[in-house]
Amino acid sequence: VRLLHRPHAALVVGPAPVARRVAAALLRHPACGVRPVGIVSEDPDGVAGLPVLTTGEEVERALIQNGVREVLVVHPSVRLRQAPLLRALDESGCAVREVDADPPSPGSPERLAGFSCRRLFPGSARPDGAGKRALDVTVSAALLLLVSPLLLVCAAVLRATGGPGVVFRQERIGRDGRPFTLLKFRTHRPVDAHEAATRWSVADERRMPWFCRFLRRTSLDELLQLWNVLRGDMSLVGPRPERPYFVAQFSQTYPGYAARHRMRTGITGLAQVHGLRGDTSIEDRARFDNAYIDTWSLWQDVCILLRTAATLVRPTGS
Repeated sequence: VRLLHRPHAALVVGPAPVARRVAAALLRHPACGVRPVGIVSEDPDGVAGLPVLTTGEEVERALIQNGVREVLVVHPSVRLRQAPLLRALDESGCAVREVDADPPSPGSPERLAGFSCRRLFPGSARPDGAGKRALDVTVSAALLLLVSPLLLVCAAVLRATGGPGVVFRQERIGRDGRPFTLLKFRTHRPVDAHEAATRWSVADERRMPWFCRFLRRTSLDELLQLWNVLRGDMSLVGPRPERPYFVAQFSQTYPGYAARHRMRTGITGLAQVHGLRGDTSIEDRARFDNAYIDTWSLWQDVCILLRTAATLVRPTGS
């Protein structure tokens, strides 16, 4: 395994002493492309260093906070005792590998910092890939060129009616729990950064200038996210991104919410075309989002985009 990008965050699963030995070796060889951020073990060993996670809630929190993409199993017994957890981690989008903590056997095809390893679920793959990314780049680039005059008009009117600061930037959580900066036209000015990050609904249309209400009701305030799509932060279609504060809360409260992050977040999605926007059920959104990921196809993306275009002018919230 060669380092092509920055190392992927990983959890090491197994008896704490063995897991620490493997984690230490991986940390000494960052070029392997994996960076352990925690140990999953039934029994904490009380040794300082990487945190030992003993509950499902702690594991789920670590997935979101660290953007974990790799899970390394370092003892044969773990495959049976932790089978439900390993399957859940695989379904959440992590690559689950079994690592031989002892000297590698001859002929092992894959190495990780000198350890032989293999995929536990070789048939698993991310539901999105080159085809989806090609659609995102092609459509977002074309739309940005097409609507650029409209974007300039919106920015000019916002500047004239609401003063400086026409672009709203906010941290959201994307694929694998990684944060990115989402772009929108500013339709509301929160009291402070804390309110913007932690208040569920910061928009009161009755107090908005008329043009801001128009942008929100037509969803034109979302058009700047085409740039997020072109950059690779988002996809045209996928689960809607949320702020870190709410991702942490919802991941602990709603089953399957964390699993939404195994795919790029989107401007629109299956949940949105079924009316799940604004103050609607988070549990229902997570269910629709995961159903979309589990049954993903390019044709489904095209259908969702067409349905979104058909309802673009309906008065909805973001």
